[in-house]
Amino acid sequence: MKNFMKVVFLAAFLIFFSLFSVWAFDENLYGDLTDFLNNIYGVDKNAGLTAFPVLNIPFGGRSEGMAGAFAAVSDDVSFLEFNPAGSSMLEKSELAFFHNNWIADTNIEAIAYANRFGDLGFAFGAKWLYTPFTEYNIYGERVSSGYYSEGVIVLNASYNLFSGYYFNGLSVGMNFKGAFRIMPDYTDSFDEIIIGSGDSQSAFAAMVDIGALTRFDLFKFYASREKNASAAFVIRNLGPPVMDDPLPTVINAAISYKPIRPLLLAFDFNIPVNLSDFGLSELPYAAFGLSANITDFLTMRSGFMIKAGSSRFNIGSAIQMEKIALDINYSLDLLTQLQPLNRISLGVRLDLGDDNRKQTSDRVDELYLLGLEAYSRGNFTDARLCWEEAVRLNPRFDPAIEGLVTLDNREALMQRVEDLHRLDF
Repeated sequence: MKNFMKVVFLAAFLIFFSLFSVWAFDENLYGDLTDFLNNIYGVDKNAGLTAFPVLNIPFGGRSEGMAGAFAAVSDDVSFLEFNPAGSSMLEKSELAFFHNNWIADTNIEAIAYANRFGDLGFAFGAKWLYTPFTEYNIYGERVSSGYYSEGVIVLNASYNLFSGYYFNGLSVGMNFKGAFRIMPDYTDSFDEIIIGSGDSQSAFAAMVDIGALTRFDLFKFYASREKNASAAFVIRNLGPPVMDDPLPTVINAAISYKPIRPLLLAFDFNIPVNLSDFGLSELPYAAFGLSANITDFLTMRSGFMIKAGSSRFNIGSAIQMEKIALDINYSLDLLTQLQPLNRISLGVRLDLGDDNRKQTSDRVDELYLLGLEAYSRGNFTDARLCWEEAVRLNPRFDPAIEGLVTLDNREALMQRVEDLHRLDF
């Protein structure tokens, strides 16, 4: 029955992707739906009032393929843009490179790295947006050229509190971010370059992201130690205004859920906050995402972000090789020109291993089972040795801790019985 349900889910998912692909390239359908959404939301009159748009454009990777519904998922290095608490719960260390061809000749390049030691996670990343900046005079002659660019540098740290066998822990994390904007020099009314004019429009900003993440079991219909649900709360881009323009601060609440092992569903709700004037905050928006493991090496994902004036659809896939994963995403949104192929992002993720965490976990399981076997034979000394070694390797492995408590209680009881016998004689 379980295998049959998996086949049904995966078949339905593949049908959905096929229909989505056909529909995504139909400009009329896309236009009709976006018009419908705009009629509901209206035009967001406060859109575009914040500085550094590069902060709102994702790296790429799995998070973009799920339309940004990723704060509660945060299971690969692209968590860095969505939830700083993700690093302390990553299974493996990763190094990733991303390329995103955004509007017209505007491109985004990015690099990210994440690792963890026990319950402590850390990461860093950088993102650079650049577009040609060229001025022509009334005769069509080039009088100024260069690149307008924006960049972000991110340093991350997080810690997983209270993690154990039964409770996956509560991870809290913070990103320290610096963003810069570089404007090339431009000309005056006489077509002469004003030396240093670009500096007046260039700027630097400092900000932080704060996040929390927890995982748990909820309506789980398959056997696995992995938790099938998660929840997150994040505040992104918290910092002072830059040249009187506020940063794109966002408050985010998110959940994710796996009804079956191969299928992941996610939902993010976002509330933009204009810290300079709350009345000028943009309208709230939401993102829905899903991901399915089709085979051991192929994952498909899709997402839909509902936002006034700039709703977005995404479809993507990941090909997993032994130590390398390739991410390809196609995006269709109102921010870019409506034409096939609208926008594509590429990512390469390198698996740098898990610092023997899986090997240690397997050894802890083995020691626990050996202890149970020894306990069932009445060999309590060997049981204690096995469970003590398991706790030494993983001090938060609750089953072995409970086994040691059971042995302590048994020895205390046997000692009490022995003391009572001495009193009788």
